[in-house]
Amino acid sequence: MAKEQENTMNYSIHDDRVIGEVQIADEVVAIIAGLAATEVKGVASMYGNITNELVAKLGMKNLSRGVKIEVADGKVGVELAINMEYGYSIPEVTGTVQDKVKSAIETMTGLEVAEVNIRVAGVNLEDE
Repeated sequence: MAKEQENTMNYSIHDDRVIGEVQIADEVVAIIAGLAATEVKGVASMYGNITNELVAKLGMKNLSRGVKIEVADGKVGVELAINMEYGYSIPEVTGTVQDKVKSAIETMTGLEVAEVNIRVAGVNLEDE
């Protein structure tokens, strides 16, 4: 149980009446970020390590692969590793990904996103 609490972020509901506390796991924020990133045209997929790639080939989806979440001073930092489609502008696509990820996390969780860093890890040359 202690390990589960280490991997969660906590913030209080700010309302006229405080009902309690909402805990959001880092994994949930990572999934939101990964889904938002893959919705951007020009992003082929999230980049993952060998284990994540193997899981994907077996037909299981790890929706948070290629995403690292850090929380400091109540603000969220996001690091994404993506594979891009060939022929798209890296600055344009990554700028759109940053905006979309920031917006999705802030809208769905109420947490403030301080930064969204992106590493383009590969280019998909196949036309799917």
